[in-house]
Amino acid sequence: MIIFFYLIINVIFAFIYLLLGIENLRGANGQTSLDQFANAFFFSAQTISTVGYGHLSPSGFATSGVAAFESMIGLLAFAMATGLLYGRFSMPSAKIIYSKNILKAPFKDGEAYMFRLANFRTNQLIELNLSLMLSINKVENNLSVRKFISLTLELSNINLLILSWTLVHPLNEDSPLFGLSIQDLKDGEAEFLIMMKAFDDSFSQNVHSRTSYKPNEIVFGAKFDSIIAPNKEGVFTIDLSKVSDYTLV
Repeated sequence: MIIFFYLIINVIFAFIYLLLGIENLRGANGQTSLDQFANAFFFSAQTISTVGYGHLSPSGFATSGVAAFESMIGLLAFAMATGLLYGRFSMPSAKIIYSKNILKAPFKDGEAYMFRLANFRTNQLIELNLSLMLSINKVENNLSVRKFISLTLELSNINLLILSWTLVHPLNEDSPLFGLSIQDLKDGEAEFLIMMKAFDDSFSQNVHSRTSYKPNEIVFGAKFDSIIAPNKEGVFTIDLSKVSDYTLV
């Protein structure tokens, strides 16, 4: 976008200089219309960037006034572009990888919905807080109403994310999902909404991450494979490429 606007602004000012007369640009020795446009374009580029090589220079009050106005625009535009780029790339963001599927797996004496996440970066995330919500259509008074229902997690807060984290929503009688079949979820256009908040120790700022799962991303009767295993030297390591791996049970 910056390059695009840079080219457009220089093209506009090049035509302005041509309208004022190419003879008002000292050093512009182009003979053809294309050469004259090139002279005006590159003079504009030198002016807006305040480079000023000296080969091309304005002559006359009108051309000098346009050049002065363009140089002011250049200073403001580059200051704004610098601020936008700095704000964009200095802003901390979480690089959390989630499992591709949410599993309906055996859990204790019953079942539970489970999904897994891990930190893809080497920075430390502390004070993690995660919430799980079900978005589903329900019929009330013959009208379809979109409901957002909070789902209880077995563990929704941890102090430090070192390895991976498997989130579990037990399917007991208190669960809004208790007794709902996959067809019920599809008919209600259900979606599991996950929102995570954590504190990035490297930037000393809060970061956020979110994802969602739809009914076609639910796997029944499966459990996640372990992603921690010893390497050739016998040191236990975490393989983030296996964060979505599961085994049917």
